[in-house]
Amino acid sequence: MLKNIPATISPNLLKILAEMGHGDELILADAHFPAHSTNKNVLRYDGLTNNVLLDGIMQLFTLDQYDSENVFMMSPTGGDVANKEIEQAYLNTIKKYDNPETSITFLERFAFYERVKDAYAVVITSDTAQYANLIIKKGVTGI
Repeated sequence: MLKNIPATISPNLLKILAEMGHGDELILADAHFPAHSTNKNVLRYDGLTNNVLLDGIMQLFTLDQYDSENVFMMSPTGGDVANKEIEQAYLNTIKKYDNPETSITFLERFAFYERVKDAYAVVITSDTAQYANLIIKKGVTGI
């Protein structure tokens, strides 16, 4: 065991977070997301929601300070409606640990999938909320 590592962060996820460089992106995917067909580096996190895991990650992770678009969600498709509560929960969690001016950029569904292909890793949670998928871009620590 290590001190000051959130209990929600497994050794495998800690390794991934440590391996990532600035500009690398991490996907927090809901239980419905086609992770294995969009990225080769997939980690399962059953039993947690994206926001609970995000809270643990943000204690160790700095968002990219050089790109104002460093957090992304998928735009609703068709007649679907965005869940503003999920968006606000993510922003509250991020702002607790990082830049209070952070905002979320929304990507069209297939643009989101394309971005996932180039991400460092995808973490699948048990989150069943629709459109709960999130991309966070790593920054440089100590700035």
